[in-house]
This record gives sequence, C-alpha cells and structure tokens, in this order.
Amino acid sequence: MASYLASKIGLNSLKRKQNRSFNVRICTMESDMEFGCEIKWKGKELLELVCRTLGLRETWFFGLRYDVKDTVAWLKMDKKVLDQEVPKEEPVTLHFLAKFYPENVEEELVQDITRHLFFLQVKMKILEEEIHCPPEASVLLASYAVHAKYGDYNPNVHKPGFLAEEELLPKRVINLYQMTAEMWEERIAACYAEHRGRTREEAEMEYLKIAQDLDMYGVNYFSIRNKKGTNLLLGVDALGLHIYEADNRLTPKCSFPWNEIRNISYSDKEFTIKPLDKKANVFKFNSSRLRVNKLILQLCIGIHDLFMRRRRVDSLEVQQMKTQAKEERARKQMDRQRLNQEKERREEAERVRDDLERRLHQLQDEAHLANEALLRSEQTADLLAEKAQLAEEEAKLLAEKAAEAETEKERLKVTAMRGHEERRLMEHKMVEAERMALKMADESERSAKEAEQLKRDLLEARQSEKRAKHKLLEITSRVYTYPTLPADPMPPELSFSRENLSFDFKDTDMKRLSMEIEKEKVEYMEKSKHLQEQLNELKTEIESLKLKERQTPLDVVYDQNAEQGASKHSNFKKLTLQSTKSRVAFFEEL
Repeated sequence: MASYLASKIGLNSLKRKQNRSFNVRICTMESDMEFGCEIKWKGKELLELVCRTLGLRETWFFGLRYDVKDTVAWLKMDKKVLDQEVPKEEPVTLHFLAKFYPENVEEELVQDITRHLFFLQVKMKILEEEIHCPPEASVLLASYAVHAKYGDYNPNVHKPGFLAEEELLPKRVINLYQMTAEMWEERIAACYAEHRGRTREEAEMEYLKIAQDLDMYGVNYFSIRNKKGTNLLLGVDALGLHIYEADNRLTPKCSFPWNEIRNISYSDKEFTIKPLDKKANVFKFNSSRLRVNKLILQLCIGIHDLFMRRRRVDSLEVQQMKTQAKEERARKQMDRQRLNQEKERREEAERVRDDLERRLHQLQDEAHLANEALLRSEQTADLLAEKAQLAEEEAKLLAEKAAEAETEKERLKVTAMRGHEERRLMEHKMVEAERMALKMADESERSAKEAEQLKRDLLEARQSEKRAKHKLLEITSRVYTYPTLPADPMPPELSFSRENLSFDFKDTDMKRLSMEIEKEKVEYMEKSKHLQEQLNELKTEIESLKLKERQTPLDVVYDQNAEQGASKHSNFKKLTLQSTKSRVAFFEEL
C-alpha cells in the first residue's frame, strides 16, 4: 500500500514537472477562484496574484491558509508552494483570510475591499462562536450587519418577517433566552431603524469598531505548559502575548506587550521569550507539537512587524492609498449628498402633487355641493313663483269681494232712506258692512304685501341661482399646473494636489492638530458613552427573559467581568502596570 501511494505521488510529481504548472483553488469569504500557477512559484507570487485579482493593496493583513493533519498552517511567502505541506491533489485548495488584525480598524483599514473582507470574517467568527460575544452586543452587531446588507431602514419595505431567513445571532445567544424569533427580530429591527442615514460601508466599519473591543477578537490561542507543567493557553494578538487559564479565554492572567519583548525562538517543542528588561528572566513554555511552535513563531514575527510598522511614518504607498481613499470618500460623500438632495426634491414634488390632488378633490367636492345648491335654488324659485301666483289670485279675489262690499254699502245707504226703522237696521248693517269692508281691505293689503315679498324672494332666488352657476363655471374652467422646482446645479468637482504627499508641521499646524485631536477625543467619548447606553438598554430589556441555567462558562466569566467593570483594554492596562520581572515570575508559578 505504501509503495502504491509513493508511486502515485511520484507520478503526480512527474506530471507536474511535465506540465510546468498546477491548479489552485482560492476560497475567499465571498467566492472561490481558480488559478493556473507555474510550478516554481513561491507563496508570495501566488498571494500577489490573488490580491491583484481582488483589487486589494493592503496585502500585509492577509495570508493563504491550509489544513494540515489536525491543525492549520499558513503558506510561507519565501518558499515554493509545492515544497510546503499543502494538499497534493489538484486543484490545491487554499483559504484567503485575514492573518493579522489591526489595533484600530478605523485608522488602519484604508480600502473598502479590506474592510469588507474583515467584516465578513469577523461576522463569521462571531456566528460560529470562535469569538465570544455577549447577547446585547450580538443584537447591536446584527443590526449593523442588516444595515450593511439592506441599506437604510424603510418600514414600507422591511416589514415583520423580513429577517426570518437570516442568520444573525450565535446559537448560544438564542438558546440563552426565552424569546421567539419574532421577538429577536423586533429588537434587531429597532436598532436597525436608528442607523438611518448611514451608508453600507459605514455600517460595516461600525460593526468592526464594536467587534474589536470583544475579548477574543483577533486572538490566536495555543495550548501550552509552563515549567511546572500547568496547562495554559497562549494568546497572540496585535497588542502582545497573553497567558490564560485553560478554561478562561476571556481574562488573561498576565500579558507582555510587543514593546517589552526582545527575542522569540524555539527549539523542538520548547518556546523561549527574552524580555527587553535584562533584569527579567527568560521565560519558556512547551507546546504540544513542533508544528505549533512554527506557527506561533510565524504569527509573532508577522504581528510584531505590523506593530513596529504602525509606529513608523507611513510608506509612500500607504500615503498614496490614504490619499486615494480620502478622495474616494469625498466623492462618495458628494454623490450621497446629491442623491439625498434629489431624494428630498422628489419627496417635495410628491408632497406638492399630493397637496394638489387633495385640493382638486376638495374643489370637486365643492363643485358637487354647488350643483346641489343650484338644484335646490331652482326648486325653491319654482315654489316661490307658484306661491306668488296664488297670492296674486287671492289678492284679486279679495279685491272683488271688497268691491262687492262697497256696492252693498251703497245699496244699503239708498235703502236706508225708506224708514227710520229700516234706517236703523240699515245703519246697523252699514256699520257691519263697513267693518267687513275694513277687514277685507286689511286682508287685501296683507295679501298684496305677501305677494310683494314673494316677488322679492323669487328675485333673490334667481340671483342665487346666477351666482351658483357663475361659481360652477369658475371651478370647472380652472387649469392646475405642478410647480416647477429649480434644478440643483451639479456640485463642482473636487481637486486634490498630489505634488507633495509629505507635510512639515509648523506651530500653527500643531495647535490646529491638537485641537482636532481633542475634538476627536471628545467625539469618541460621546460615541462610546452612547454605545454603552445602547448596550445597557438592550441588556435591561432582555435580562428578565434570561435562562441562567443555560449559561456557558464563558458567559459566567463575562458577567463577572462586567460586574467588576473590567474590559479588554482595562485588563491589559492593569496587567502591564506590573514589572516584566514580576509578570515572568507569576507566569512560572501558575
């Protein structure tokens, strides 16, 4: 069997020599790529090809990782790819990942592609629980991840249930609380709505700024033993080397910043670290395998190089990148402002249109009411005309009766001459007739007045009808036009001078710089305070639903640290206040 495998490997090697090339599959956080590589290529040439393909210039953060036996290894840049322990079957599978983490993501990550790849990798590590994240921070980070994917929150689009298929929280956090998926989504959406106005790029950066303060962010852990044989963990990150207890990856027992370390070396499984302080003893520890020591040394060298690089003046390449990034951010800011202005103009035009439509409906209602009033006026005029006619006829009839009464009066006067008795009777009748005539005259006068009033009412009704017709004609003859909004002039193109990328600071420059630094410090403190308030508010909201019996050991440690007010940076500062000598002695006594 062994001879068969040896012959097969030899055959594959022979084929490669004949082809003078081999295929590589590169797995990134977003997609897979395949390349044809020359057989003589070194790791550096392959990494440069991948970075050029991605448009990535900040190559010093990244590496190509592969699996070997029960651990992982990083492709060495100065050795041929095929001379390393990479998988032998083609295509050779390598993972393009961030190998070294920045101390401050906002200051060090320049390119958008660099920030985006870090965002994807850190998010994956949090969801897979390689980085411990407390529940309240998980919710806030999830809201920024949603913003990075969907953009600004829009209640008309992002309705309940839109996050049902998204993986946003670690399973540990979900199991720790008596909360349904809808309750988690409600809290994530509430935080998401507060981020309105940010770009997707800003959301990714905010995600990383919160994540970089997590205790396990950017730390590579290795199992080690000190001289006493105590099982411990070595943590290697951008700040230095940290020693942890085997069951507590959050709180280091002692730390050694990079500026206190003079030399690192190993011999077989024994690792030796020489502090810069000559009074301090050299301290040693043992790892489980020689391969692990190689990996530790490789990481230490790379991280220490970056540590020193951050404290030197930026290279010309980095200065150019930062200038280009500044120009790009300014351009995007102008584009965003222009889009916001166009959005505001469109919203204003929509508001004007809605107002005009509302006014049109109002005028249509008024016209409808005017039509109804006109019909009622016409009906009233007809009724008044009929009443006037009846009043005139009644007045004529009363006039005729009054004339008859007058005739009867005259006749009675003539008849009264016939005798005294008859005259008395006739006088009596005449008085009655006169009273009747007066009554008839009064009724005739009243009827005439009523007829005159009815004529005036008829005239007024016809005038009302005329006014209603005129108003209806005015309403139907109006022409509505939308107001024309003034066009916003295109913003002027920004121009930046590239003639000189280095600057000499004068006294005034230093004063201005000091003021800017102080201003940024105040802003940072305000943002930190706001962030802490957000996290405390989220924690208070969900604390009553917590199932403490489901807490992991790391959850318990985190809660204890939180009660004591301890954080990643405060712990590091506290541990490094002690002398290097005392820390070395403490490590050896663990």
